[in-house]
This record gives sequence, C-alpha cells and structure tokens, in this order.
Amino acid sequence: MSDISLSSASHPLLQNPIASRIPGILASIAVAALAVAAAWVEEAVFGHAWLEGLVLAILIGAAASTLARRNPVLRPGIDFCAKTVLEVAIVLLGASISVEALGEAGLGLVAGIVAVVALSLAAGYAVSRALGLPPRLATLVACGNSICGNSAIAAAAPVIRAESSEIAASLSFTAFLSILAVLILPVLYVAFGMSAVQSGVFAGLTVYAVPQVLAAAAPAGPVAIQVGTLVKLVRVLMLGPVIFFLGLAFGRQEGNRLPLTKMVPWFIVGFLLMMAMRSLALIPATALPAMQSVSALLTVVAMAALGLTVDMGSVMKSGGRVVTAALLSLACLATFAVGLIRFLGIA
Repeated sequence: MSDISLSSASHPLLQNPIASRIPGILASIAVAALAVAAAWVEEAVFGHAWLEGLVLAILIGAAASTLARRNPVLRPGIDFCAKTVLEVAIVLLGASISVEALGEAGLGLVAGIVAVVALSLAAGYAVSRALGLPPRLATLVACGNSICGNSAIAAAAPVIRAESSEIAASLSFTAFLSILAVLILPVLYVAFGMSAVQSGVFAGLTVYAVPQVLAAAAPAGPVAIQVGTLVKLVRVLMLGPVIFFLGLAFGRQEGNRLPLTKMVPWFIVGFLLMMAMRSLALIPATALPAMQSVSALLTVVAMAALGLTVDMGSVMKSGGRVVTAALLSLACLATFAVGLIRFLGIA
C-alpha cells in the first residue's frame, strides 16, 4: 500500500485535481459501455436482458479490478464515479417517483405494503446477521430484498458507507434471485390458487424491478400486470423514508452529537425534494424521461466504478452466505405478502 501511495502522489497527472480524475472516469465509462452493450445483446438474442446493465457493470468491473487497483492513475476518477456520480444519480432517481400511486392503491393496501416492507427489512437483517454477515452487508441484503433490489442497494450503500466488496456481494444475489422469481412465481400462483389481482399483489411485493414484475405477473393476465405495477410503485416509494432513516441510524452510530446535516447526506435531501417536485408537477413531463435515462446511465457508470474497486477474494468468501441470506429473506417476504393478501381479504 505504501508503494502505491507514493507512486500515486508522485505521478504528474495526479497533481491536477480535475485532470487526475479523467483516466478513472474514462475507465468507468468504458466498463459501463461494455455492460450496456452486453445487456443489449442479451435482449436482442433472448428477447429479455436476464442480467441488467447495472449488474453486468459491476461484474465486468470486478473482473478488471485487479488491474485497476494496481494502477494509481485510475483511482481518483474511479472514486469520483463511485461516490459523486452515484449521489447525483440518486437525486435524479427521485424524479421518477410520484406519491400519486398512494391514492390509487387505497389506504388499506398502502398501509399493508408499508408494514410488509418494514417486517421484511427487520427479518432480512436478522437472518443475515444470524448467518454471520457484517452489519452493513446485512443492511444491503435487507434493503435489496425489501424494496427494489439493485436500486435500493445502490441508494443505501453510500449512506451506510458500505465497502465496494459488500456492494458487489449484495448485488450478486439480485441477479440470481430476480431470474429465479420470474421463473417460479407463475408456479406459485397456481399452487396457491391465486386470482389475477392476488397474483399482481404478490408479484408487486416480492419481485425487485418493475420490468421483472411485468414479466412475473404476465402469466396471470393484464389485470395482474396492472395491479403488480401499482403495488411495486408504492413499494418503491418506501425507498426515500428507508434511506432517510438509515442516514439517521448510521449517523448516530458514528457519534451521538453529529448534526442532522451530517447524519442525512445531501443527496437524500435532494432525492426527497425531487420526489416532492414530481408529485407537485413542478418538473415538466417532457423532462422526466430524460432525467430517468440520465439517472440510469449514471448509476451504471457508478456501479462500473465500484466494480473496479472490488476485492474479489472478499466477494467470493461471503458469496454463499449472502445468497443463503437473500433466499431466506425472500422466503420471509413471500410469507408476509401472502399474509397481507389474506388479511386484507383481496380476492
């Protein structure tokens, strides 16, 4: 480490704060471009991208991480993408979420979704800790399972100051479980004798991303797709409050007298402001698709940068436990979802 630090400090390019970031930024963009291209090829060949660009970015980055970590010239730009670029992406993500979905879903279902997410967070964290995962990794697994997979992990990671290896390990389970959920859920609809509405609620509560909800609900029909999408959107609304709470909780852990501005990062405030502006129609409708696309692309670049800093030895060491924790957490979430359907008497 000392040799690398000395080399880093003495390299002429690193004397300029702005210029020093360019090589690492270009490396992160190159990895992100490869990931997006690979996802496009998947979709062209199979009709669906089984591994999203975001997951592919961190996997490709992780594959090249040994070379990246040995080259100190790349580090400033990679760190910039992994932190600042990710924070900007999270702020823009807030513009894609509107609280209008709350009114459409009805107060009973909304309250039930909030309860399921809260119970799933607690159960996921408890299961992960019982399996020996460290607190931050357990938090990422719980957030990913309970809210929206990759996006929740990406949003929670900087708030709890997770290590890149922890982020990579937690993202690995979403790639595996998202495919598993799309394949298994239609079988569960039949096994439980679920109606189209029940199938939609179940898919919306258990599947990670909206496109995957559509794929998982499709076998139950168009009503299931509509209901599943609505439930999923309400579930995504929990991301803001959960991230806000994590900022407070982890801020307190590092010092009880930290001011609120230290415990709640700027980008979480920005996320909530963007969500409020979207709900109040202060953001032009024509700008929303562009903002969502920019947020998605920046997130892929940030995940590529995180991949380039990953210690693959640490990921492989915790991989089995992470997948086991995620599977058990998902089983808890599915149980809570079935319980909610029966409690509300959804037909």
